[in-house]
Amino acid sequence: MEFVDRLLTCIDCGGEFIFTAGEQLFFFDKQFKNDPKRCKPCKSKRAGVGLHPGSGPAAAGLSRTETRTECSECGVQTTVPFKPTQGRPVLCRQCFQIKQRAAAPGIATSTVTAELMASSELVPVSAEMLAAAAQAPRA
Repeated sequence: MEFVDRLLTCIDCGGEFIFTAGEQLFFFDKQFKNDPKRCKPCKSKRAGVGLHPGSGPAAAGLSRTETRTECSECGVQTTVPFKPTQGRPVLCRQCFQIKQRAAAPGIATSTVTAELMASSELVPVSAEMLAAAAQAPRA
């Protein structure tokens, strides 16, 4: 299929712009069904602040959603940058990092369990008990 440059009219400013053969080939390869409706300046204006690096919600003066909640693991009050979903656990930074390390390959599970148990106020455990648990043979 052969493509030729075409002149189109922008629906925002009414100005004419060229839909090049290269752009048409790109649209054809991506299986886009519609021709572009806006010239590049109007498309950039419509996209807004997202085009400029270093800008985003924080740079535009918009703050992230912060929700105060209780950690599902240790019960401490924490703030998370999302709205928690019913039935899903919410972790404080410390518990999240411990879980993340547990999921990483090459880290012994007993070490992570010992860290979790040592950081928890609910289960008082001596250092000797933790050392013995870490060295105990696993079945």
